[in-house]
Amino acid sequence: MVGILGGKDSSSSSSHKATGVSRGVAVLDFILRIVALIATLASAIAMGTTDESLPFFTQFIRFRAKYDDLPMFTFFVVANAIVSAYLVLSLAISIFHIIRSHAQNSRVILIFLDTAMLALLTAGASAAAAIVYLAHKGNTRTNWFAICQQFNSFCERTSGSLIGSFGGMVVFVLLILLSAVTLSRR
Repeated sequence: MVGILGGKDSSSSSSHKATGVSRGVAVLDFILRIVALIATLASAIAMGTTDESLPFFTQFIRFRAKYDDLPMFTFFVVANAIVSAYLVLSLAISIFHIIRSHAQNSRVILIFLDTAMLALLTAGASAAAAIVYLAHKGNTRTNWFAICQQFNSFCERTSGSLIGSFGGMVVFVLLILLSAVTLSRR
């Protein structure tokens, strides 16, 4: 009755605080998605443009190292590209959450899709990391020699690309946790 007659209504002020917190979480979600998009897209571009050639005896005979020589690197580029496309599409839902901060069904869908994209990104990065490790260290038992002494630029670009992809994985974990915490508060 006090709220109707002009006194302070405590439920109204707590509702505004909850909406403000939800909107802040939605903005953080949007920012994290942009960071993940930049990381995965940069990783795909860096790996997809990796190419180095070295002369062998003469300038007409050359050794070449290119990302599409190895299927694991191709899978890495495709996985990062798919995740980047998903992140672009999920930005629209993230903007929707900023506008309507109490939407729950779309958050549940995002948790499932974010988890699937995290799994795809992890698979691609893990496959590429195994090959980058072999390129740096080699494996004498299988006659796989370390090529990074000769193809230094190739190895630097692939390693840098992996760093971006693993950074994207960390952001996805944060996005999933953020969405889960937001849903559990309701």
